[in-house]
Amino acid sequence: MRELEEITGLLLRAAADTRLRDPVVRELSARPGRARLVATGADLVLLEVAARLLRRGWQPYDVHRIALRRAGSEGASLAGDAVAAEVDRSPAATVPQAWLSQLERIEASVWWQAGEPRLSQWARRRDCSAEYALSRAVTTLAALATLPQLPDLPLPAEEGVDEKMLARVRSLLAKAESTPYPEEAEALSAKAQELMSRYSFEQALVDSRVAGSARRFWLDDPYVAPKSSLVTAVASANRCRAVSYEKLGFLAVVGHEVDLDIVELLATSLLVQATEAMLAAGRHVSLSGQSRTRSFRHAFLLSYAVRIGERLAEADKAGGEQLSDERLLPVLARRTAEVDALFGRLFPDVGRRTHSVSNGAGWQAGRAAADQAKLTPERRRLTG
Repeated sequence: MRELEEITGLLLRAAADTRLRDPVVRELSARPGRARLVATGADLVLLEVAARLLRRGWQPYDVHRIALRRAGSEGASLAGDAVAAEVDRSPAATVPQAWLSQLERIEASVWWQAGEPRLSQWARRRDCSAEYALSRAVTTLAALATLPQLPDLPLPAEEGVDEKMLARVRSLLAKAESTPYPEEAEALSAKAQELMSRYSFEQALVDSRVAGSARRFWLDDPYVAPKSSLVTAVASANRCRAVSYEKLGFLAVVGHEVDLDIVELLATSLLVQATEAMLAAGRHVSLSGQSRTRSFRHAFLLSYAVRIGERLAEADKAGGEQLSDERLLPVLARRTAEVDALFGRLFPDVGRRTHSVSNGAGWQAGRAAADQAKLTPERRRLTG
């Protein structure tokens, strides 16, 4: 027991100090006849770190994404195994259904056999050495061990967009994607937004008692800040509020479940379109030959976000105007108040952030690209 405590202590110190990682891994890997004990120690530390994150507001998918971002696919695999092990040892009644769905989404499950350290079986499965597996475990620990506490997000209290509506939206979007005529694509895409907005309004009238919800949207590097602005613009146009955790790489979005589904559908598609349009604009240099590509792309995405927000707000308004029910305005006002109240409880100290733009050409190009963008979400998860 004392040696196991020493091993776990060494692993935690190595995770906290990059200078110690390689020496500690070499030292532990060189201990004769102690490979099983070392792997057991790594299992215990990974499990405890995963359990602490789940107690501190992180959800299984969040742990997977931050590990993928900071420790690569192997780190995400080890983190997913640790989360699955923690969920497996928890009483079934205490595990939210949403967590089980997230584990399925990241393909994390208890695949290993009892009686042998999980890390040893992971190494065999990956056809790598015990030393390499230990180094990956330490890297994963370093990615997870110092993460901050996050607000506990409320679990969904209502259903999202139903499959029949999704089928109708997909049909419109497929036509918008396939038409060679920009005007037709614009009309079809705007119709898709109007359709989803009208559906949201109708759902609000059917049951105005549902509570607000929240979810996290993860983004990929680079240009996380302007990408966050795009998601925020989509959220605002659909009666949601967003806060960016730029250093961690995600946004938290608060709204009602149907509106959150709409945000995810639209933002996923528009992020892809924005990135494609940005790359198509090519690289940019100043007259002196200095690269201005980064400032151009930053300005491009910010401008794109502003213009997309304007277009979505117009389409959302058009969707609302198609309903003449006098009950709608007070219901929407009450829902807005609920979202604002929930947002205030979850994020009481949020401040506003302004973005500076130093590349006028990028700003103009981004706005032009947004005017041409199809409001064409597909049923994909938001990944940046």
